[in-house]
Amino acid sequence: MARDKFNTVQSSAVPLAIENVDTDQIIPARFLKATTREGFGENLFRDWRFTSSGEAKADFVLSDNTYSGSILVAGKNFGSGSSREHAAWAIYDYGFKVVVSSFFADIFKGNALNNGLLPVQVSDVFLAELFEVIEKDPKANIEVKLEKQEISILSSGSTESFEISAYKKECLLNGYDDIDYLINMKDQIDSFEKNRI
Repeated sequence: MARDKFNTVQSSAVPLAIENVDTDQIIPARFLKATTREGFGENLFRDWRFTSSGEAKADFVLSDNTYSGSILVAGKNFGSGSSREHAAWAIYDYGFKVVVSSFFADIFKGNALNNGLLPVQVSDVFLAELFEVIEKDPKANIEVKLEKQEISILSSGSTESFEISAYKKECLLNGYDDIDYLINMKDQIDSFEKNRI
């Protein structure tokens, strides 16, 4: 399923300074019944955001209007636990385009990339600087350039590079999923088949 092309995101960020956030905390298992990707955002971090009676918890960051933006800055070891793809769906559906952490669980990282969500892994030092900047100025702009594989704090000029597979980078830049990528290579595949005979 084709999605929006991803190149540069410049936005304020939402800080989630919690380590070891697992996929059941991102989207609790009781909300996994749907098979389409839409609507999962309303239950993102459900048990942290809402009381059992459905009232918003004022002390949780997503309930705090001070913070907004399309970048989620999270503590170390984000996305551990079960392999549910719904975790990436929920984050993307909520409106985040980028998740920044100093470490991601491999399966979550793969699921994020497969669903148009960019996981940006940074050093512990850079992550600490991000949290500090956001705390001082919740409207501070963070810029993520996929083409250059760089993340920058615009107010301080601090920049760090990040890794991404060349294949997933091309898919994000062009708005491809795996099938779109193959369809885009149809002429090359046809040519290969003709020359093989």
